[in-house]
Amino acid sequence: MKNLIERIEARLDDWGAKLEKKNIEYPVDLICGILFLVIGIVLLLIMPQQVQISEKDVVNGRAFPTMLIWLMLAMSALLVGREAYNMVMHRPVKTKTLNLLVEAKALVIVLILVVTYLLAEITGLFVVGAVFCALAFLLFFRCKKPLYYAITVSMAVLIWVVFHFVLNVSF
Repeated sequence: MKNLIERIEARLDDWGAKLEKKNIEYPVDLICGILFLVIGIVLLLIMPQQVQISEKDVVNGRAFPTMLIWLMLAMSALLVGREAYNMVMHRPVKTKTLNLLVEAKALVIVLILVVTYLLAEITGLFVVGAVFCALAFLLFFRCKKPLYYAITVSMAVLIWVVFHFVLNVSF
């Protein structure tokens, strides 16, 4: 068992070393402009299903959100146009660099939180999600002390027991 854990950690270290060297550089304003153009178009397309109106109203529930979306689309188009112009004219554009190791770690943390929510929701028991979350984060941060695992699991169960049986709070 210990040999298996050491092999897994060696593999993770190898992947981490490879990802740490990889960076992605992208033009921030251009990507954000395109992203908000897409979001604006999607919002305009789904608004009729989300906000019902009556024909007798002069100003209805769609008026203000529609104006804001059109403003967002206009500003996004200006941003994309400005950045495209700067690229064509070979002017410097604002860029951001992403390190793939940092982003992969963030993705794993988000996945742990999503799985925690799903476990708690599917089972209907907070304690299942809490125990999974505690164990997953300890494993993610490579905690080697068994006492930490015992403490976090017992505290998650204890908190659930107090809330569920003593305070009669269901969650």
